[in-house]
Amino acid sequence: MRPRQTSRPTSSLTHRSAAGPAAVPSMGPIKGRSRPAGTRPTPRALVAALVVASALALAGCSSSGGSSSSSNGSETSFVKGDGEVTTVAAAHRGAPISLSGKDLNGRQLSLSSYRGKVVVINVWGSWCGPCRAEAAGFESVYKAEQSKGVQFFGIDTRDLQIPEAQAFVSSHDLTYPSLYDPDGSVLLRFPAGSLDPESIPATLILDRQGRIAVRALEPLESNQLTQLLAPVLAEKS
Repeated sequence: MRPRQTSRPTSSLTHRSAAGPAAVPSMGPIKGRSRPAGTRPTPRALVAALVVASALALAGCSSSGGSSSSSNGSETSFVKGDGEVTTVAAAHRGAPISLSGKDLNGRQLSLSSYRGKVVVINVWGSWCGPCRAEAAGFESVYKAEQSKGVQFFGIDTRDLQIPEAQAFVSSHDLTYPSLYDPDGSVLLRFPAGSLDPESIPATLILDRQGRIAVRALEPLESNQLTQLLAPVLAEKS
């Protein structure tokens, strides 16, 4: 049986553990519209549905609401998290996550090279206000936990200009690497049905086998991230 995900404010870190792999939420019918039974949708309706579906897929949209910003430093469109924190018991985690590509300096970067470590994946963009707010806290936790076998791994998404992303890293003194994902294609590589990132920012914690153990769809403060990380670090394998 697939678990039902629940939403709770991350400020209190109240959440439920998933008993098995979580299902991706599906979009239900648009409220307020109905069609008589037995009739077929018009070509215009089909085209509209396809356009909406494509837009949601490209934007990494979930059922969360969105806000607006722009990649030149002002606010641009991003999907706001809903405060949901989901954990998965070790026996019910999915397959290891494998991502690779170029980092912000053009060097090859692969998630699989960190197998055996607990990996914190943070999805961010230099244009995203909440990402800027949490960045310093992430670096402080990384420095505190690195010696325990923790690796941080960023995914910089929808930054069309690398210098803007590099300036973000420099201004927040980030020392961990990030994949450069200007078109959002890296986010689409998460396996269907997995606890993929559905908002920006989003944070995933992978166990030492590379499987998703925790997902947070909300900006995290350093103490919140430390609390989420501790149980995964305590696992023996």
